[in-house]
Amino acid sequence: MGMAELQSIHVHPVKALRGFSPREAVVEPWGLAGDRRWVLIDDGGKVVTQRGQPRLALAAAELLPGGGVRLSAPGRTPLTVPVPEPGVTVPVDIFGTKVEAVLAAEAAHAWCGAYLEADVRLAHMDAPASRRPIDPEHALPGETVSFADGYPLLVTAQASLDALNSLIARGEHAEEGPLPMNRFRPNVVVRGTRAWAEDDWRRIAIGEVEFRVAKMCGRCVVTTTDQITAERGREPLWTLARHRRFGSRLVFGQNLVPHSPGTIRVGDPVRVLG
Repeated sequence: MGMAELQSIHVHPVKALRGFSPREAVVEPWGLAGDRRWVLIDDGGKVVTQRGQPRLALAAAELLPGGGVRLSAPGRTPLTVPVPEPGVTVPVDIFGTKVEAVLAAEAAHAWCGAYLEADVRLAHMDAPASRRPIDPEHALPGETVSFADGYPLLVTAQASLDALNSLIARGEHAEEGPLPMNRFRPNVVVRGTRAWAEDDWRRIAIGEVEFRVAKMCGRCVVTTTDQITAERGREPLWTLARHRRFGSRLVFGQNLVPHSPGTIRVGDPVRVLG
């Protein structure tokens, strides 16, 4: 594989909102520290994402010491939201699975609701070690995940994005390219591989931390949402459907499960272990 290394790290404190890119991050069993521990839910308890609310791409969440968040969005005064006190939980419906979480303060619901012009509430996963098991078809006993779509981390490769953008440039919607990596909202981006090398990975190490590759990442309409403008297009799904279809899934990236805790840093070597 040559000299592959960790190009960037991305943490999204609130699911579906813009995150930040630290130089290093602690890897916990359920994902990067602080990643997707918060989520918005509608009046029926269902998770609200960019699938239905693309304007969430324009809102940002900054992680604060202790796990709280500072929310910001166009036209809104920023709001600091502390981690709620342990107590009564509410059921959160994340893609058909019920997960218990603790509601934030009323001010957070009001702030988010005013921005989206919708009845939403902000909730926090208080006990990620036990709240949400990974899909047992692709998990080992006891493995859990935060409010990420399904797995603790998502890895993408810069070479694969370059290859995808070359395909887009030759397609019917070339004017939409090239796309930036933020369309895919990964946790870790690797450089120095060949294109699509990640399809063959089973186990990898990033610096001192080893990971199991659980499954390919099937992509949805969120990838067609410009993360700067919140406008939607046809790409990359149009091109993925023609070149990266595996069964019913349009694939870009791989889902990872950590073998052990540790810290990863930009520039860390990335090794394929199997």
